[in-house]
Amino acid sequence: MSAVAEHGAGVTLTGISKKFGDVTAVHPLDLTVPRGSFFALLGASGCGKTTTLRMIAGLEQPTSGTVRLGDDDVTALPPHRRKVNTVFQSYALFPHLDVHDNVAFGLRRRGIRSVTKDVQRTLELVELGHLARRRPHQLSGGQQQRVALARAVVNRPEVLLLDEPLGALDLKLRRQMQLELKRIQTEVGITFVHVTHDQEEAMTMADTIAVMNAGRVEQLGTPVELYEDPASSFVANFLGQSNLIETEIADTAGADLLLSAAGDVRLALPAARCRARSTAAGTRVLAGMRPEKISLAHRDAAADGSVADGRNRIPGTVVDASFTGAATQYVVASPVCPELSVFVQNVERDPRLVPGAEVVLHWNPAHTFGLDGDQDIDAGTGEDAL
Repeated sequence: MSAVAEHGAGVTLTGISKKFGDVTAVHPLDLTVPRGSFFALLGASGCGKTTTLRMIAGLEQPTSGTVRLGDDDVTALPPHRRKVNTVFQSYALFPHLDVHDNVAFGLRRRGIRSVTKDVQRTLELVELGHLARRRPHQLSGGQQQRVALARAVVNRPEVLLLDEPLGALDLKLRRQMQLELKRIQTEVGITFVHVTHDQEEAMTMADTIAVMNAGRVEQLGTPVELYEDPASSFVANFLGQSNLIETEIADTAGADLLLSAAGDVRLALPAARCRARSTAAGTRVLAGMRPEKISLAHRDAAADGSVADGRNRIPGTVVDASFTGAATQYVVASPVCPELSVFVQNVERDPRLVPGAEVVLHWNPAHTFGLDGDQDIDAGTGEDAL
């Protein structure tokens, strides 16, 4: 049973779109966010993710379509009448109020007089109970972010909207807060809809991710589904890193498609993992594999039979090797692609794998995915990935 069927919908967008004059920021889309889930809208700047979030919040009026929170159609309701709260990248804390009163502000504005217990419980949730009487300027960036989160959560909205809330934090603190946000969401059980351009952030926290591109949802799924089985070259390149090779279907062998590539390279691709428009011979396919799925063997080792039969193989030459601590990132020139990326864990490093070394890249064919060959092989890279 799906999460939506079991728990109901927290947010339902039906045919929602937004135009600003002649510019279409969001093309008509349908999205259902399961109640109580952590949902991420992921994409580059200008893809429409923040506009979609603002339509949920009521800060932008849709050009078409409807917004439902639970069972209620809120499309025509102003922001203050929607059971949502929003946390922005700029925390907008009141500098003249201490932490306790910042968190209590929304409750008091709603006419609730006895707020101390709710405020203290929420501050404990974000692990700031001991700082209740400090002013915002006395807090670190991470602590201010937690205050902003507590101020939103204390109102117990049906949906909490997060618009790049970690963007102002440094890398180490951002990663720590990713885990904290997920913990808090799990504990309070509120539906979170999180907008981000950071792929790692989305994959760390979200139950479901909608990858957006040019105002459309490119693919929707769990982090594992999107990473292991991307539906397009944009998703393959934008979510993590992929090697994409231009090939065409030459034949079949059982459950596999046999692909031919430049340099007389032959590759096997599970037919079930091919998203090309056809599996007929001659069909163009972008064969993809993630860098960490590939093993690297020196040419001499490969000649000695260290590479098992049945694996996909590509010959190449190492052009760059970067030590990153846990792994070494190699760039390999080959007949099928001028730059193939390979990530190798630093467990038993072969000292011969240096720039200029002749090598064989090899991997399990089951780790290959196939995309329609008519797509832009570079979609999701460069400016698209910012």
